Amino acid sequence: MFLRARHFTFTFPRPALIMGVVNVTPDSFSDGGQFLDTDRAVARGLELVGQGADILDVGGESTRPGAEPVSETEELRRVIPVVEKLAARVKVPVSIDTLKPAVARAALQHGACIVNDVAANRDDDTMWRVVAEAGAGYVCMHMQGTPRTMQANPVYADVVRDVEGFFNDRLQRLNASGVKSDQVVLDVGIGFGKTLEHNLQLLARLRSFTNRERPLLIGVSRKGFIGKLLGPEVTARLPASLACACLAVAAGVQIIRAHDLAETLQAVRMTEAILARKEK
Repeated sequence: MFLRARHFTFTFPRPALIMGVVNVTPDSFSDGGQFLDTDRAVARGLELVGQGADILDVGGESTRPGAEPVSETEELRRVIPVVEKLAARVKVPVSIDTLKPAVARAALQHGACIVNDVAANRDDDTMWRVVAEAGAGYVCMHMQGTPRTMQANPVYADVVRDVEGFFNDRLQRLNASGVKSDQVVLDVGIGFGKTLEHNLQLLARLRSFTNRERPLLIGVSRKGFIGKLLGPEVTARLPASLACACLAVAAGVQIIRAHDLAETLQAVRMTEAILARKEK
């Protein structure tokens, strides 16, 4: 299995890829405001690569529950200088985390190689054609609703089957828009239009999503469902985040999106070392 993202190619099976988060926002739930300045955001990206990040994910619009939309002009102002400077200085793919096709196009023109699309539930194919034209990687994430509304009252007949159906439909639509299968990563969207129980069910049944020959990405780092289940504030959720990441890797997930890069990398590599002995 391959993942192609412009001039980058990843071949699986291989050690799980760790995606480091660079939030160029004032209001992200985890680290909003820390890296809003361009130079600080670039320094953070370089730090993450130094810690072992395989991918950098740059975002300029918070997608936390209830987040207010950001204008296209403002999002471009925030992310393009960061994407451009990081792409020129690192040897790993830079991903743009955006809902807007125009932001994705501009980021790709300035060196990004992957589009991380939390709004893959869209009907319009403009974003997918941008991805197809650039030959970029594409993270197809499941979300019910929008970031502003997604936690209002998420309801599923069966969350695992519903997300499976979503992926089947999206892969067909992506292909029809010119995006090849080997450009696509699937993300079940932990915390995006799901209750605590929905999130736990998805994490418990991640193997259900490994039959499409596409890599899976999981973003659990510091998320709200951990606080709902166990009580800790955002800054105290690392142990639970690591537990979810390790269980995800054991279930066959190939990409882990994380804020705490060094800690996640160490936990994941230990998990992989143990699993390798188990399989012998």
